[in-house]
Amino acid sequence: MILRCSVILALFSAVSSSQQLTPAGEPDLQGIYTTASVVPFERPANLNSKEFYTEAEAAENAKKVLGIDSWERLGPVNAPVHYNMLQYGLDLSQVKVAANLRTSLIIGPDGRVPPYTPEAQKRLAARAEKLKGHQFDGPENRNLQERCIVYSTEGPPMLPSAYNSNLQIIQGKGYVAIETEMIHSARIIPTDNSPHLPADIRQWLGDSRGHWEGQTLVVDTTNFTEKTAFRGSTENLHVVERFTRVDKDTILYEFTIEDPSTWARPWSAQIPLAKIEGPLFEYACHEGNFGLADTLSGAREAEKAAAEKAAKESSK
Repeated sequence: MILRCSVILALFSAVSSSQQLTPAGEPDLQGIYTTASVVPFERPANLNSKEFYTEAEAAENAKKVLGIDSWERLGPVNAPVHYNMLQYGLDLSQVKVAANLRTSLIIGPDGRVPPYTPEAQKRLAARAEKLKGHQFDGPENRNLQERCIVYSTEGPPMLPSAYNSNLQIIQGKGYVAIETEMIHSARIIPTDNSPHLPADIRQWLGDSRGHWEGQTLVVDTTNFTEKTAFRGSTENLHVVERFTRVDKDTILYEFTIEDPSTWARPWSAQIPLAKIEGPLFEYACHEGNFGLADTLSGAREAEKAAAEKAAKESSK
């Protein structure tokens, strides 16, 4: 893997007027990309309000994250096979990563997710209390990712995952489609200025509507279900994404999150998407989801053992 060493300023430069267009005359964003990043989602506390690394600092941070001594992979990890993440392609050093001088993906002086509102704190505490002691009662009590319904990073907003942080963008007249490898969900986004779905229609990934602002695709997503609960959000979650090609191999992906019922203020992040060769592979989540079945069967066995123990104690 080679960590791209192109100057980060290119990510914020004006897009060339000779940018390739689709047959419909729209900026061509098509391709397979990765959101993989060596930059943390939230800024480390010791960096305070420092938003950007120098190039030398960014290189040092990449070395620490990747566990290597240069910006290129020096060789296989010398570790027992069981702990060798390289064996299954789960090591970040095997992935192409776009250059980024930011100290956090979240932008702004804080570089962190804003605090929850008092309303959100009460709501989340009540939810946790209700679930306490019932975490393993049934599949409905497990999170959506564990149940292979919605992966926490597939979006919107789209975030780096531990592995398989890949997506594909396909365009047609009046539509843009975004498919994520984890867990192979696809958003079909109209770009014809059509209105959002009625407010009483709610979807796992919300209702996305796009339009073009010059060279940038702007996607507005509402109509989430309260069960999606992105980082504790409600069904009032509102996500605005912006996709801008900054060179032939990079798209600058930006998003802004708003939910007055959850956070004290809106917050935004930027993630450079690096173009990769692909292809995307099928992530057969349910077909290999032994963890959920094993977790629940283990809970049933624990309950059976507890019941048998109680019966023995009562018979004494």
